[in-house]
Amino acid sequence: MITISSDKIQIYTELAQVTTSDTLKKTLALLPDSPGVYRYYNKEDILIYVGKAKSLKKRVSSYFNRQSPYNRKTEKLVSEIARIEFTLANHEFDALLLENNLIKQNQPKYNILLKDDKTFPYLCILKERFPRIIYTRKFNPKQGEYFGPYSSVMAMKSVLELVRQLYSIRTCNLVLSPENIEQKKFKVCLEYHIGNCKGPCEGLQSEADYLEDIAQVRNILKGDLRVVEEVFTSQMTEAAAKMEFEKAAAYKHKLDLLEKFQSKSLVVNPKLTNIDVVTITSSPTGAFLNYLRVKEGAIIFSKNIEVKKKLDESDQDILNMTVADLRTTYPGTPLVFTNLPLSLQSDDFENVVPQIGDKKKLVDLSLKNALYLKKEKEIEKESRQTKKNEVLAILQENLRLLQLPKVIECFDNSNFQGTSPVASMVRFVDGKPDKKGYRHFNIKTVTGPDDFASMKEVVTRRYQRIMEEQGEFPSLIIVDGGKGQLSHACEALKELGLYGKIPIVGIAKRLEEIYYPDDPLPLLISKKSPGLLLIQQIRDEAHRFAITFHRLKRSKNTFHTELEDVAGIGTKTVDKLLAHFKSVKKINEATLAELAEVVGKKNAEKIKGQKG
Repeated sequence: MITISSDKIQIYTELAQVTTSDTLKKTLALLPDSPGVYRYYNKEDILIYVGKAKSLKKRVSSYFNRQSPYNRKTEKLVSEIARIEFTLANHEFDALLLENNLIKQNQPKYNILLKDDKTFPYLCILKERFPRIIYTRKFNPKQGEYFGPYSSVMAMKSVLELVRQLYSIRTCNLVLSPENIEQKKFKVCLEYHIGNCKGPCEGLQSEADYLEDIAQVRNILKGDLRVVEEVFTSQMTEAAAKMEFEKAAAYKHKLDLLEKFQSKSLVVNPKLTNIDVVTITSSPTGAFLNYLRVKEGAIIFSKNIEVKKKLDESDQDILNMTVADLRTTYPGTPLVFTNLPLSLQSDDFENVVPQIGDKKKLVDLSLKNALYLKKEKEIEKESRQTKKNEVLAILQENLRLLQLPKVIECFDNSNFQGTSPVASMVRFVDGKPDKKGYRHFNIKTVTGPDDFASMKEVVTRRYQRIMEEQGEFPSLIIVDGGKGQLSHACEALKELGLYGKIPIVGIAKRLEEIYYPDDPLPLLISKKSPGLLLIQQIRDEAHRFAITFHRLKRSKNTFHTELEDVAGIGTKTVDKLLAHFKSVKKINEATLAELAEVVGKKNAEKIKGQKG
């Protein structure tokens, strides 16, 4: 056991193999009834899932409880677990922060990920004499003091414009060291003559006076407009008392600019300050969140976040994770408003679910943004589906089909001089590959290179099985080949009583001609038609799938022949070698000791002796 102490978290890491029920029980028995983070690894020792729990013992044990109502995704996760690690934390919120960091670093395949890859702009007060203010998308704390990030370039520029209207901040990149100013190396530029700069390059403005302006700018960038407003009001009153009415009018103008800026960004009661607002809405496959940071009633930052669900995550779980992530990225506020209560508490902030008043208005505004993001994504999804349907509609028109070909199956044969004959079938649903529906066929009833008879065999076997299992028939069958392959496929459908119930066509490779049953003349579709392009894509995929399987079988058969000359080496031994080494090349390259580990020393010596 390894123990590492820190301010908030004590880490205990336990490793255990869960390949057998006995070791699994031992592992579960070791789990403490404490908050923490658990990590699941597969047999390749790859991290596949990270989770946090209020009680590690109860949570981790629940995955292996047969009575737990988990879906197929969770069952798949559990089937891949080969090793468990866990980390104890003092509080559930600390566990959530640790979980979030581990997910970001490792991106396990079964964990949800916050989909937010945007780089937001910052304003930076540079660390230099007479500091400039620049905007940048790169965050480097050594360069200066950063403010933001801002939700858009427009929002950031409006703040920068206000700063430059209120204060005379230089925009040049001159090195204003005392030596350079004393030696009169620089001359004032146009910015000085139009009143946007006070000329520190010629020593016309002192560093102390310039830094006073920077201090006020810092308040604006932090969102503390009230402090700046009080300073300008005091200066205006003082100037008016001294009968310096032009100076007083200048301060009045600055106050007007502040008020105008504030009125643009003010959302609710200006007394609401230092608040984070996070809201969530979801669909069966994803969650959509909005984050607002509020300062003195003004939204100073906003962002939308999309989460793709991987397992059965609840809205509350996703909200907890997102709040932890946001507070790691943008720390600071003592209040977090949400539309659902957080299931964990922290000493760092207070969680509130407002019910009435201006606080509720803030939450409603944030939720409105989250709902808009959800609607936007649904429209995008519908648009993609419409585009798919448009291609299928074109294909339906090209082939004169009675219904939309939503499910298409395509057959192809492959052999080499009559050896190792195989066939493949690929399945496309809504114009996209459905790889779970792909099938390989070893030709069983045909001897020699007879593509026609092979096609009849595989079509018969495919649809006879669907009839027996009461499965789903395709909307369209495509045969890779001309009239010969097509006619034999039709014979198979006739014998099964399916001919005329499922549309079937053949595609000849030479001129990409489409053949119909009992029609000697091919149909020529425009080479630019999206319908023909989809048929070609499906045909090429079927061909690739068949060739890959054929090469594997031919390689396997070649090696079988080579080994069958060795006394005592049978089919099972060869299959075991191929299952372990994956290829003939790797078997040939294997040492005697490596072969012996798989098939025993005697068989390994026989194989090596044959090779020699």
